[in-house]
Amino acid sequence: MTSRKSGASGAGILRRMSITAPHPKLRRRLGLPLLTLYGIGITIGAGIYVLIGAVAGHAGRAAPWSFVIAGLAMAFTVGSYAELATRYPVSAGEAAYMRAAFNSRVVSTLTGLITILIGVVSSATVALGAAGYIAQFVGWPQGVIATAVLIALGGVAAWGILESVLLAGLFTLIEAGGLVAIIAAALHGGVPFLDALIELPPPTWHAWSGVYYASLLAFFAFIGFEDLANVVEEAKAPERDIPRAMMLTLAISTALYLAVAAIAVTAVPPAELAASPAPLSLVFRAVAGFSPVTISLIAIVATLNTILAQMTMAARVVYGMSRQGDLPRVAGHVHARTSTPLLATALIVAATIALVLLVPFERLAEGTSIATLLVFAAVNLSLLRVRHRRIRAAGPHVRVPLWMPAAGLLTCAAMIGAVLFG
Repeated sequence: MTSRKSGASGAGILRRMSITAPHPKLRRRLGLPLLTLYGIGITIGAGIYVLIGAVAGHAGRAAPWSFVIAGLAMAFTVGSYAELATRYPVSAGEAAYMRAAFNSRVVSTLTGLITILIGVVSSATVALGAAGYIAQFVGWPQGVIATAVLIALGGVAAWGILESVLLAGLFTLIEAGGLVAIIAAALHGGVPFLDALIELPPPTWHAWSGVYYASLLAFFAFIGFEDLANVVEEAKAPERDIPRAMMLTLAISTALYLAVAAIAVTAVPPAELAASPAPLSLVFRAVAGFSPVTISLIAIVATLNTILAQMTMAARVVYGMSRQGDLPRVAGHVHARTSTPLLATALIVAATIALVLLVPFERLAEGTSIATLLVFAAVNLSLLRVRHRRIRAAGPHVRVPLWMPAAGLLTCAAMIGAVLFG
């Protein structure tokens, strides 16, 4: 990636999008360390704690290679987000990119609404997962626990972005600490997991087809970095720190996933991992001797982190879309004391609670995967369109090779096809 300064065309686009907002507005309080913790927390989230079993079930001992392929595929889209987030440093994120590329309010609004839907459905899905773990300690109905969790985390999101990201950072340290503990215990116990990192699958179609299919599942363990684009207005130096935070998030998450995947398939038979509803608990017990209580507490932290980050992201998209005129202006109001969009946050919390209590959302959760890939494809396409139209940015921005968004678009299209027709 290279940094580049451009002329007034980008500024004109931002003016037409009505991004510049009257006071009060979001406050720039996030530096690179907090942004990176935020990105890692969302990306690791609850995914690796459940996905490793499914990946191992298809790829066997070659599971680490599935994460390598998925990480490389995600890197293309990370590059597109890094350039667009610095070209158009606004909270509307994907909606703003589509607006700039295609100059269409309909396309912009649809993209933004899909992004909000992804955040709401993901939050609802993970909230019920969190409730299942919490129910081991509190004898309340699942719906009551999930509602209480959402209200509490909504209060944190409304309190302030610094407070939200600090709490998310603490959660990240705990959930990542669980993975680091596995790695440390494996090293201390002499688990020969390095063999799984360098061992290639057999040169047969059957072996590699399993690896490729598992990479589709592993791909979703990398989703989350894109939420950094929606807090760009709260970054102290967005043109510098947002791309760095995205790249660090991808690199650190990939390293953790590779090590944990190698340890998992070395310490526990892949078939046993695939059959377990909580596969990492088997790994914890095999290499560290951790009790189920410890595992449950770490899983709760991981799910809470995901919920907080997803609701914060969705509220910022509502805010950004209202400021560019795609949603009612009132939703973009920022409270003078908290410097957060209170109404947008309340709307996201209310919608998430409604899903938890009223909607059988298993099918919605499956659709979220396709919707996420559609948004990624749209982002890559919008960068190709911006570059083709030679639209200049308003200020400093990174510039990635043109083949990156092209490869990102093809990758997303291939994965959408695999999910729909595989």
